[in-house]
Amino acid sequence: MSGPDERGGPRITQRGLWFEEFEVGAVYEHRPGRTITEADNVLFTTLTMNTQALHLDAAWSATQPGFDGERLVNSMLTLSTIVGLSVAQLTQGTLVANLGFSDIAFPAPMFAGDTLYAETECTGKRESKSRPGEGVVNLTHIGRNQHGEIVARAARSTLVRLNPEGPS
Repeated sequence: MSGPDERGGPRITQRGLWFEEFEVGAVYEHRPGRTITEADNVLFTTLTMNTQALHLDAAWSATQPGFDGERLVNSMLTLSTIVGLSVAQLTQGTLVANLGFSDIAFPAPMFAGDTLYAETECTGKRESKSRPGEGVVNLTHIGRNQHGEIVARAARSTLVRLNPEGPS
């Protein structure tokens, strides 16, 4: 919260969580979801130079078993989107760095027109020994489609600022 505005009311700036505000074991649900379009998939796939035919070639994809002739959404788009959906609620303005991702899995496919919903569990945290004023927060991001099926899961380690004003 900043000081009062010209009308005397409070001014509140949206931000993510300070290190102290993360609660181990809490699951943060990120809403709204994001419907992934064919244009999203083609743009992301071509921007990242991923020439995999399963993402770009509708005629070829139609000949492949198991996907009913549909092109798959690029799994890196799915991963990027579940992380992106978490930013406003968890890390906007409080994140110092991503330290790493691990245990990434895509147990079910995403197709154009599917809606992606994200949730994040805080799985651990500790103050940094080498960087005063910062702490390591471990997160598990989970993406689900509109049917509730898990389509992506990833563990993430982040470096987050401690509240500069101290505990609230």
